[in-house]
Amino acid sequence: MASPDYAGYRFPSDVIQRAVWMYLRFTLSYRDVEDLLTERGVEVSYETIRRWVNAFGPMIARRLRTQRPVPHRRWHLDEMFARIGGKPMYLWRAVDAEGEVLEVLVQAKRDTAAARKLMRKLLRRQGIAPTTWVTDKYPAYGAALRDLRLDGTPHLRGKRLNNRAESSHVPVRRRERKLQRFKSAASAQRFLSMHAATYNTFNVCRHLTTARTHRRFRAEAFAAWRDAAGVAA
Repeated sequence: MASPDYAGYRFPSDVIQRAVWMYLRFTLSYRDVEDLLTERGVEVSYETIRRWVNAFGPMIARRLRTQRPVPHRRWHLDEMFARIGGKPMYLWRAVDAEGEVLEVLVQAKRDTAAARKLMRKLLRRQGIAPTTWVTDKYPAYGAALRDLRLDGTPHLRGKRLNNRAESSHVPVRRRERKLQRFKSAASAQRFLSMHAATYNTFNVCRHLTTARTHRRFRAEAFAAWRDAAGVAA
């Protein structure tokens, strides 16, 4: 996969990738990133930062996804309500047992067809099938598994069993409030895909590791980001 091409841009690649990283890594607006860069002597408008994110964010996210290891084979599926562009929408999500975001899909409906579309996209992207599906008790999941002839795989249902997927909505809710809601389904899908890849790379369960191990994981995450962004370490 080709590296991002920063040729023709007035600012160096290190400034551009750092602005994209700050926006996707933290709960910041474009204006927040503008202020942080200005404090460091980089005068750039928030509109320019928005164009950088739209131009380089998807490519960096794709490169980050190719670097990820094979996910845990226990997959959790869930959906949450969101109002996008003034219309009620649903953000469908799949995560593995370790909290890795496997797929995010914006859908207009909460039904069997939407659940089936999530599963198809998930299986196509991962290239493997899970050993266990975990969902809440919403019947659309079971119907979608039957339609796809996947009902032979163990399917666990229960609200508490699916806490892993429900907890993964929290970072998105924070961004939704910061952005004052998503403006369109397309922009929401684009942002959530970029955000998920960045989140997976830097999501280190600090309370489960020693300080030394955490620093090593963090250094590996930064190295993975800079490699995906195509900049020198």
